[in-house]
Amino acid sequence: MNHVIEADVTVVGGGIAGLWLFRRLNNMGYKALLLENETLGGGQTIKSQGIIHGGIKYALSGNLTKASECIAGMPARWLSAIQGEGELDLTSVRILSDHQFMWTPGGFGSRMAAFFGSKALRGRVDRVTRDELPEAFNTPAFKGKLYKLNESVLDIESVVRALIDGLEDRIIHVDWENNTTLKLNEDKSIAGIEMVRGDDHYTIDAKQYVFTAGEGTGDLLERWQLESPTMQLRPLHMVMVEHDFPHPVYAHCVSTDIVPRLTMTSHPSENGRWVWYMGGELAESGVKRDTDAQIALGKKELKKLMPWVDLGKARWGALRVNRAEPKQSKLLRPDAAYCKQVQNGMVTWPTKLALAPNLADEVIRNLEAKGIKPQGNEGFIAPNQPRPEVTKPFWEGRLQDC
Repeated sequence: MNHVIEADVTVVGGGIAGLWLFRRLNNMGYKALLLENETLGGGQTIKSQGIIHGGIKYALSGNLTKASECIAGMPARWLSAIQGEGELDLTSVRILSDHQFMWTPGGFGSRMAAFFGSKALRGRVDRVTRDELPEAFNTPAFKGKLYKLNESVLDIESVVRALIDGLEDRIIHVDWENNTTLKLNEDKSIAGIEMVRGDDHYTIDAKQYVFTAGEGTGDLLERWQLESPTMQLRPLHMVMVEHDFPHPVYAHCVSTDIVPRLTMTSHPSENGRWVWYMGGELAESGVKRDTDAQIALGKKELKKLMPWVDLGKARWGALRVNRAEPKQSKLLRPDAAYCKQVQNGMVTWPTKLALAPNLADEVIRNLEAKGIKPQGNEGFIAPNQPRPEVTKPFWEGRLQDC
């Protein structure tokens, strides 16, 4: 039997970009569907550190860059949503920390200290006195300086659940390899998305298709037979450690490089311990190291930077992550979210977790320019469809004694 599901917008990809856009479109009254072929938030989204960046880490050269300026307004938008006063209701989201620190080791030069105290960063960076040190650094062994940033750290699983709450019947689990096909017209506009389930054939007919699948967008562009835009992948090799040290750490450890030496976030595990998740230069240079060598360097860095922490009974792991983005010259990092209209579809990459609201702005601007307006969506569902599950924490099954 043939079935047609008519929608205003079909969002393809259930990472943070697709989820934020999907929620916002539905809130506005669009008949919006979301398609996901694995788990919701299970790709680059869950493997992020959950930091709502304000751009300071992109200014370690001593100047406010275009990237730092583009992202500067994002923490306020996220915070407004978390407080129930913004474009979305994220009041159920779990905040792991309402701030991130910038951490300079002992003996660090004065140039960065002067930059942190400059007028350009007034209101965005605050010096932490010895009396105000968080528990993880409140020891005589800590000889560096700490600066407080207005960057929240969120529990990503709770973000995903907040964004889909009440909209589950508009989310469909698809299988691009076996039973889902992107149908094209002769001019390469999208004729629909067809799903075959036994004797039932379902066709999604939308006015607009928005691809928000992160790394998976590369495969979708091949199915769409498009030669541009093209995607680049910038890999990371993250380090994880679960331990008995009782205090979380949310901090960028900076050095003389323009990339933080170490960016650390902390996530509670089910057994009551903290999992420290480490990126920064450690993860960027780590793409050339195997798992054992990467973990060994992670241990060495923590011993050097935080010698007062006992990690003797810790469990360690490493995780490779690809950052998917529009292709740039010399694989440079894009400054802002990316959205390109192609026929009746849009190709997008948020380039950063924090920029999901910015990407939604761009998509909605394109919809309005094409005259696609919300007509109401009360009672709109995609019936008799399988639903994707929400992702599990990034460390599950990846930690071991070593």
